[in-house]
Amino acid sequence: MSSPPEPGPAKARNTGVRLGIAVTVFAAMAATALFITQLPAMKGGGAASPEQVANEARIQVLALCDAVQGFRDEHGDYVTIAPYPVPVPQRGEAVPFPKDHEDFRRIGFDPGPTVHLQYEVRVEESPVGEPEVSCLARADTDGDGLNAVYRIRLDANGMTTPVQVEHEGE
Repeated sequence: MSSPPEPGPAKARNTGVRLGIAVTVFAAMAATALFITQLPAMKGGGAASPEQVANEARIQVLALCDAVQGFRDEHGDYVTIAPYPVPVPQRGEAVPFPKDHEDFRRIGFDPGPTVHLQYEVRVEESPVGEPEVSCLARADTDGDGLNAVYRIRLDANGMTTPVQVEHEGE
């Protein structure tokens, strides 16, 4: 029986093969990094279309009024809340909305971690001395400084109006 040949020194690999593998790995990593960095731009940069903003406004202004009425039912009064975020979001861009905003947290309104709208609650006295509440959402979808305003009015009996819209698409 013959014994297997003894291993000798490792054969040198071809320099061209090494270079080809290195270039392929580098190109794949670069393409992956480029894809990851450009993904937000391909999705529209986080901007919502005017139609998406309008739908969000109608849903969230109703949720805001529900929260205001729920707070009144529990605590006996309405709460005025200054416009937030400031300034009004523009061009459908999402802006952060903190969960710890004192006034909105107190009434239980949470539109999410980012919003495309500014929210406000106004409490005014009607001609007969009853409180009239306006729940508002504003957006400037085209960045021209003119805001679309979505409003629901809430009377002292908790009745709401349909969503009223001024300058939609602005």
